[in-house]
Amino acid sequence: MSVMDKLKQMLKGHEHQAGQGVDKGGDYVDERTQGKYSGQVDSGQERLRRQMGSEQTRPTDTGREDPPR
Repeated sequence: MSVMDKLKQMLKGHEHQAGQGVDKGGDYVDERTQGKYSGQVDSGQERLRRQMGSEQTRPTDTGREDPPR
């Protein structure tokens, strides 16, 4: 069993929280690099979400937070 399969199994039922973690991690990298690699970070975030099975995609930057659930 691959590492990604193990992660998917552990995150089952918590896809939204995992997506939020991916967003926070990407935001941290963008902050530390002053946005220099934001395109690469965004594509990496999307790829991670797809691999984890998270249907959540980050909304475009509208200045609003994610809607409450």
